[in-house]
Amino acid sequence: MKIRVLVGATLVVATTSLSASAQQRPWLKDRRYGEGIGIRAGDLELHPGVAGEVGYDSNYFQRSGEVDAQVNEPVISALRFRLTPSFSIATLGAQRRSLDTTQAAPPSVNFRAGVSLGLNYLVATDSKYSKQVRDQSHIDAGADFNLDVLPERPWGAEFMGNFVRISEPSNSPATNAAFDRDSLRLGGGIVWRPGGGLFDWHLGYELRYNYFEKQLFREYNNAQHYVKTRGRWRFLPRTALLYDASLGFINYSNATTQENGTPVRARLGLNGLVTNHFAVLAMAGWGASFYDATKHAAENYDSLIAQAEVKWYLLPKPNLAPDKATVGLSSVALGYIRDFHNSYLGDYYGRDRGYLKFSYFLGGQVLLSLEGGVSHLRFPQSYFNTGARQFGGFNENRVDGTFFAEYRLSDSFGINTTLRYDADLNDNKIPIDAAGTRLDNLKFSRFQGYLGARWFM
Repeated sequence: MKIRVLVGATLVVATTSLSASAQQRPWLKDRRYGEGIGIRAGDLELHPGVAGEVGYDSNYFQRSGEVDAQVNEPVISALRFRLTPSFSIATLGAQRRSLDTTQAAPPSVNFRAGVSLGLNYLVATDSKYSKQVRDQSHIDAGADFNLDVLPERPWGAEFMGNFVRISEPSNSPATNAAFDRDSLRLGGGIVWRPGGGLFDWHLGYELRYNYFEKQLFREYNNAQHYVKTRGRWRFLPRTALLYDASLGFINYSNATTQENGTPVRARLGLNGLVTNHFAVLAMAGWGASFYDATKHAAENYDSLIAQAEVKWYLLPKPNLAPDKATVGLSSVALGYIRDFHNSYLGDYYGRDRGYLKFSYFLGGQVLLSLEGGVSHLRFPQSYFNTGARQFGGFNENRVDGTFFAEYRLSDSFGINTTLRYDADLNDNKIPIDAAGTRLDNLKFSRFQGYLGARWFM
């Protein structure tokens, strides 16, 4: 079946991975844009919200459109209706704390937790696919928390966790062949901030567990353990030296073809505001994957990993620090990322992505966001069906673009639109049965457009 192939080629491409952030709308991903004043309850803030969307998906199953004796992938489009209620609770934000004259010292704890649901109903634009598309209607879910103990103190601790349930189709309309999965992340660590915050160092542990709900993909269930460290030294008022490193352990519970691995990464870099308008981020290091060779000859990544970005702020603040230049300011950014990722098609894949971002936030009412990117993916030799059949490595070139716009009619209501385009430009055809008589064409082109509204506090 073609499902075995596409699970590795499509799970992690739009961002670092197809995770919660890739599935959420911008109003859930960015707290600065996504929340209003909230409801105060003692020392806590409550932030309820609900969003609705209606839109069109030109290629819901991400198919090539080729139909012949070896490939059977007609494109199926759909109308999509989505309702997204959300709720978060947090300790008092900076705005409310600044109005409270009784709190001279920084808080002992900063806490935030939230939950959200994504209710999705799909309708085929072609009546002959009505049942197949309607059966793909689903519910996504997410929950997260962040706890910062003794912030702004010389010693502190941080804890985080999130759970995401994602329902995602393969390029087969069969519901038992969907990539429905549950991902859990838990982590914690210690923080050292000597010298009034000019230097900080973090050391922690993170657990990730990925569970595939359909029996067809249970062999890909895996637990990943990471020891991580990162730090920052502000040697100039608006310039900081950065470093990060991680050691991981990837373990599959019941895999017939997947190998356990030990990925290692280390990077060193610089982040700074060169002028009031111009910022630079540059990080480079080395990454290596040490996969076992118990089921087949191991394929490993051993090369440069890097990130570079130049950003121009349209309306800067002269006293802005580099770690604060993240959201709320209009900007244009050009960047590049090189890294490798665990894969369900073979052992890993490498990825180089260049991108251009534009963000414009006007008067707290109008938000415009545009991002486009080009990615080059490198898959090494891969295996099919308990290693009985193997096929050589291949490359993919992908393009993606997202436009988001929102107008806030009031402090708690906004209307928005989202446009997205994704495409695989290559014509890679991979065998999907032991005899090699059936092929999967990984090429596709997909457009999505949505109109929405949301109420938020």
